[in-house]
Amino acid sequence: SILLAPLVSWAVPAHRGEALFLRPSLRYCADHLQWLPDIVVGDMAYINLQTQRRIREQWRVAVVTKLRPDMNLPAEFDPGPVMKCAQGQRLEWLGLHETEQWHWFGVTEANPLCTCCWQQHSCPREFSFRPWEHEILYGTIPLSSRVAQQLLWQARSWIEATQSYEKHQLGLSQIFLNSLRLTWIMSLLADTVALLRAASAADAAANSTVASRNDPATNRFGLGVKHGPAFMKNAEST
Repeated sequence: SILLAPLVSWAVPAHRGEALFLRPSLRYCADHLQWLPDIVVGDMAYINLQTQRRIREQWRVAVVTKLRPDMNLPAEFDPGPVMKCAQGQRLEWLGLHETEQWHWFGVTEANPLCTCCWQQHSCPREFSFRPWEHEILYGTIPLSSRVAQQLLWQARSWIEATQSYEKHQLGLSQIFLNSLRLTWIMSLLADTVALLRAASAADAAANSTVASRNDPATNRFGLGVKHGPAFMKNAEST
């Protein structure tokens, strides 16, 4: 399940782009909450690559976003993006060596093209790239990796739909605000409702877990205790 809770909210005029607020939001989390997310999943590449690199190097936060349509792919990528070697064999992400800052990609298919490649005797079948060669395609989590694709298509895709649902629930879709001060007040009220709902859901989940642990019909291994009710009836009758 996915639980949404607002951490930092900004109320600004409409002509101010979202790219201005990701880095200040992370700085606020670090300074005031003493906490930083491991991964930030964005909708599109709305921050420049230099800002993305500073976030990665300063706070070790991975920023995963889609490519903008006007971005050109490097030679080692096909549309998708899919990383391939010079002869067309698909390469999968093997991991990041954090100390040396090298991404490693290799051949993982059961029947690769390598068996009939004229360079197979001199090819290492593993290739390395620096994270800063392209912050979106490489970065901390390469865009072509299964991890990044699951984050973008299975986690990030819930955000807009959930925000739209909450907007209708709170009646905000029927309000036009032309005052920045009033917008800020409404933002605080909306965040308060979202935080109370998140706290209530978290408490309910915790209480449900505690209740299941204290249920006499289950033992500490999570197995049902057979003949429990019959035993209690016999005990009461005696």
